[in-house]
Amino acid sequence: MTSVSYRGVLTASKPYKKLTMRLKDHAGRNSDGRITVRHQGGGNKRIYRIVDFKQQKLDVPATVLTIEYDPYRSCFISLIEFTDNKKKAYIIAPHNLKVGDSVVASEQAPLKPGNRLKLKNIPVGYQIHNAEILPGSGGKLARSAGVSLEVLANADGHTDLKMPSGEVRRVPWECWASLGQASNPDYNLVNIGKAGRSRWLGIRPTVRGKAMNPVDHPYGGGEGSQPRGTRKPKTMWGKVTGGHKTRNKKKWSTKFIVKRRK
Repeated sequence: MTSVSYRGVLTASKPYKKLTMRLKDHAGRNSDGRITVRHQGGGNKRIYRIVDFKQQKLDVPATVLTIEYDPYRSCFISLIEFTDNKKKAYIIAPHNLKVGDSVVASEQAPLKPGNRLKLKNIPVGYQIHNAEILPGSGGKLARSAGVSLEVLANADGHTDLKMPSGEVRRVPWECWASLGQASNPDYNLVNIGKAGRSRWLGIRPTVRGKAMNPVDHPYGGGEGSQPRGTRKPKTMWGKVTGGHKTRNKKKWSTKFIVKRRK
């Protein structure tokens, strides 16, 4: 079992209370009480931090007060305080951001990690995170630990962004994005190590289909250990999964995919 070392990185043990709220835990159940998402339930209680993904307060510098842990996401978050009215907000912390640093959202912001600019003002080759898909919609792309997008091209009102998967997606260059790589890049090295730690995270066990009865799964039944018995891999509801493309061909954003991921 391994974990990320927070010593020397995090600077606060408790969140800023005015920017927190408690979310109800549904354990994968809908309003009828039926399980609609499997493998969810239990886990430690968590307090949700209200993170500002839009950062619409422009041209006002803010000072970084803390680097904090967020139980609802894999990267770290940062509490910032604006210099004009002393209001505070949470943002996704970029890698190597330090307490006391200054960040700003502006079209003419300096090109340093943590600052937020429009894509048309970010040079080709820069790493970005928390990028918008539509102008003003708030950051949707590259919000996980250690993730970043690469700016490939700016032309004709659009910017080409290279995803971590290798996919190249085209978005309007009026969208905003934060410079730098998202924090906590060592997160992908974590080894859960034991079943109990998954339960702490609210993840319930996954049972193999071949261990079930025929009524419960297409792979179920048989005396002793059996092969799957179907030509194509299927879900427990009989839906084909292996090698089957699941993206809707009529999805509105398909035309903005310049290059598909491998």
